[in-house]
Parts: sequence; C-alpha cells; structure tokens
Amino acid sequence: MVNIDTVYQRVLAIANKEQRGYITPQEFNLFANQAQMDIFEQYFYDINQFNRIPGNHTEYSDMLTLLEEKTSIFKSQVRLNYNGVVFQNPQQHNLYRLGTVLYKGREIQRVDYAELLQISKSPLVKPTETYPVYYERADGLVIKPKTITEKVICTYVKKPLKVEWGYSVVGETALYDGTKAQDFELHVSEENNLVLKILALAGITLQDPGVYQIATAEDQKNIQQQKSYKVLVLGDSCIDVYNFGMLYLFKPVEI
Repeated sequence: MVNIDTVYQRVLAIANKEQRGYITPQEFNLFANQAQMDIFEQYFYDINQFNRIPGNHTEYSDMLTLLEEKTSIFKSQVRLNYNGVVFQNPQQHNLYRLGTVLYKGREIQRVDYAELLQISKSPLVKPTETYPVYYERADGLVIKPKTITEKVICTYVKKPLKVEWGYSVVGETALYDGTKAQDFELHVSEENNLVLKILALAGITLQDPGVYQIATAEDQKNIQQQKSYKVLVLGDSCIDVYNFGMLYLFKPVEI
C-alpha cells in the first residue's frame, strides 16, 4: 500500500515549487486513479513480455518474481453462483481478468461458442462432468454439461480500488481526512513512480510545461542511473529489458 496523503503532499511540493500552480484535490484524485491503473496494467504487460523471452535467465526470473509479488495482492478466488442459466462472473469483486475455472478441483476448458457447437456434435468429445467446458458471455459463464450447477470456483485478478484523497473543508481550506481516504493498493516501491506519473498528467492538463519538465527530468535521471543492467544477446532481434517498472528496448551488441 502507498499512502495517498504522502503522494499528494509530494506532488504539491513539486508543483508549487517556484509558484508553479496548485493541483486541487479533485484533479489529484482523477490523476491518481489514472496513474494507478497505468502502473497496474503495465505489470501484466511486463509479465507477458518476460514470459516470451526464451530460456531461463536468472536476472529475468528475478524480475518476474518481483512482478508476481507486486500483483499477488490482486489475485484471489471465489465460488461462482449459478442463476439457472449462467454462472455469474465475480463482477462484485472488481473483476479485471478471469483466471482458471475449476469444478471439483478440476480445470474447466475454455472454448468459444463456435467450438462448443462443434464438440457437442460428437459423442467422443462432447463435454462431460469429467471433462467440462465453458464459454464466456457478457452476463457470465455457460458451463457444459448442464448437470453442473454448483461447486464451481474461479481464480481472478481484481482491479485496484479507486483511490481517494479524502478531505474536509475548514475555513475554505481542504484538510486531509483519513476516514474518507483510500490509499493506493500498489506495491510500496511504486511511490516515486506514482508521483512522477501524476505530475506528468497534471502538467499536461494544466498546460504548464514547467511541471511536466520536472517530472520528466526526474524520470530520465532515474533511467540514466539504472542503465547498468546486463543485456542478453538473443540472435539478431531486439529484446526488452526490465528497468524499474518499465520496459526499454535495446538492440543487441556484437561480442
């Protein structure tokens, strides 16, 4: 978790430096939620990129382990309710991505509707309780055979909760109120990243290039300081190298 008041105060301190302007609580909350979702979605993009790198390289596996740690808080499982037609998706749990669907501990194969029509025609491969299948609709999951009406569990990834810098107005001044606040659910190491992203968003919206340049300059400084990572040469193609929550593209060097 990252404390939202700490982030807001850091953002204000930089934005207000040399009278560069004020970011209202409403603006901050808007930017903060956008920044959180950007970082959150980047986790899964990075995981996908690392999983595509061939071989088993220690430096990449360590980075992948860190990403898995950062996303672990968002992973959960729930028993799905059957309404007589479909098993309802865990939308009430702030669903981001559906994971594995299980029936009595056995994984249910996912198919599309066209595939279901095809396999249902054959007595050799049609769904059974031993080998069930499902396809996804807007209102939930249709599981075949129809005899399955309970004991279905799914893993899923939930979206981070909407952040809120809560406040009370005292004498026309907004004062932080922790009872009305919601912190960032991101890993504590993302505090600096959040500050920079929020500043960049605020700088663009406020049309104040000074604010944006401070954020960008600080970000570039971090990048330059961390460019000592080893780069593996994989044939003639470029590869992605993970660096502080971002992926940078490097061309292979001749050895």
